[in-house]
Order: sequence, then structure tokens, then C-alpha cells
Amino acid sequence: MGKKVSKIGVLTSGGDSPGMNAAIRAVVRTGLYYGLEMYGIMRGYQGMIEDDICKMESRSVANIIQRGGTILKTARCKEFFEYEGRKKAYDNLILRGIDGLVIIGGDGSFRGAVKFSEEFDIPCIGLAGTIDKDISGTDFTIGFDTAVNTAVEAIDKVRDTMDAHDRIFIIEVMGRDAGYIALHSGIATGAENILIPERKTNMDDVIASLLEKERRKKLVNLIVVAEGDDFGGANKVQSVLKEKLPNAEIRVCILGHIQRGGAPSSLDRLTASRMGYHAIECLLQGRYNVFVGIMNNKMHYMPLGDAVKNKGKISDEWLRIVKILAS
Repeated sequence: MGKKVSKIGVLTSGGDSPGMNAAIRAVVRTGLYYGLEMYGIMRGYQGMIEDDICKMESRSVANIIQRGGTILKTARCKEFFEYEGRKKAYDNLILRGIDGLVIIGGDGSFRGAVKFSEEFDIPCIGLAGTIDKDISGTDFTIGFDTAVNTAVEAIDKVRDTMDAHDRIFIIEVMGRDAGYIALHSGIATGAENILIPERKTNMDDVIASLLEKERRKKLVNLIVVAEGDDFGGANKVQSVLKEKLPNAEIRVCILGHIQRGGAPSSLDRLTASRMGYHAIECLLQGRYNVFVGIMNNKMHYMPLGDAVKNKGKISDEWLRIVKILAS
């Protein structure tokens, strides 16, 4: 049990993700409902250091639930890595009387929150705002569903030109350290091969599968690659395939940052709203340094430090599904 809070700051940190605004809205309005003073911290930890902090009312978060990005902006702050930077941030919070924080971000943001809370005794609640879904303790992260839907829509359109020209297409999606977007979008679009960071890529197996399909006159093939795949991404995969399959037409499409933008899906809006509400409930109940997630459609709480240490893991069942459905 932690100390009682009365003034809460909310920030978004690291990479933006669709649904962050819905989470901000839920945090602010829940806090106001319970009579707390709510503050928005601009540009994440950078705004804490520079005292770029503003008081928020109900109207501050009106008409934002459907917007992508984050009204609080976001940044990656190197100064916060150092004790002097964190001390400056703490002094700014104390001047305003802010005695609790809600951090919407990824594992890097949570590592900063854990360190900050240990040093300065500020209660922190973490909400997973990342399209990568690479944090344990929750079935979904804010933004993941939208990012997958964006990738699926783009891949479906690419499939039309694949079919028209009998081509092999290599689609690169986001996922520097985690392959969930590649896995989910690949299964949803019927990809023949899905390459992810969690599994070592064997190009001999990929080539063998494409040659086998060529023998069956299956000339249209889709390969979905996470950007962090150990082989080196879509362009590297294309160069190897061109050498081994000289007669095949092979094209690359890198989806890039379109996966981070756009209006959040209904699932992301609901997930963000639910998590934001429970973040305030945690602080009111005296919970200290808690990560708020949803597992099996129930709220799930774990120490913020554990959320940082434990990465989400892709099960062998998913990979078996890919292999069977693509045959």
C-alpha cells in the first residue's frame, strides 16, 4: 500500500500508438470524477524536466477519443537517463504538488518510471501504449489492434497486384524486437511465410517452400517480415531470393510508419479507456508501481518492474498454425 495521492500527472512516452488519446481521456476524466487535480505532461519525461506541464479539465480531453497520435506529444529523453535529469523532473513535480504519475508507453518508458519511483518515492502506474505488443502481463497493448488492421488492409491491397502479375511479394511490417504484428497480419492475410525476431530465419527452408509451390504452379506467394527479423529485413530477403529464384518476379513493400497512425480501432479505444480508468483506481487504492493489463478479459495487475523484465512470448502453437495454413 502506498501513500494517498491528490494530484496526478499523465504522460505519453516513447513511440506513439493509436489509442493513447483514449487512455489520456480516461485517466483525466476518472481522476476528475474522484475530485483529483489532473495535469498533462507534454513530450513525456522531457516535459517533466522542462516543466512543460498544464492543468487538465474535462474539456481538455473532449473530442480526442477517435484521434490517433497523442495530444500530449511524446519524445525519447536521454537526459532522463541521468540522475540529474530525473532530479530536475522531480523538483518540477514537487513545485506543483504532483504526487502520482500515469505513464502510457512501452518498456523503455517503464524502466524510467521504475528508476524514478525508487529514487523519489513517486507512485507510478504503467499502461502499455505500444503497437508491438511486446510486454508481458496483458493480452493487448494500446495500439496493437489498429496497427495490425492497418497492415492487413495494406497487404490485402498488395495481394490484388500480386494476383494480377503472379509475383512474390515481401511485406515488411514494424516490429524491431517483437514479431506480433507480422504474425497476426501474416495469418490474417494468408501469408506463405512469416519471419519474426523470436525465431531464427532459415532461408533454405523459405526457398524450399517457394520451389515446392512453384512446382505446384503456385506463383503468387506472400512473405511477411518483421523489421527486426534476424536475417536483415525485407530487402535482404529479396536479394537472396533473387539469386536463388532467378525466374521469379519479386517485389518489396515496406509499410513503415503508417502502422502507427490513423484512428484507433474500437478495440483499442475500449482497451485504452478501461486501462485508463483502472490506473486511477489503482492510485486511489494505494497501489504502488503497478502495471495495468487485461488478461482473459479481466484486469490484471503486476509490479511495474516485472513488466519491464518479462517480454511477451510467441507460442509454438502460433507458428504451427502458420505452417499448416500456408501449405
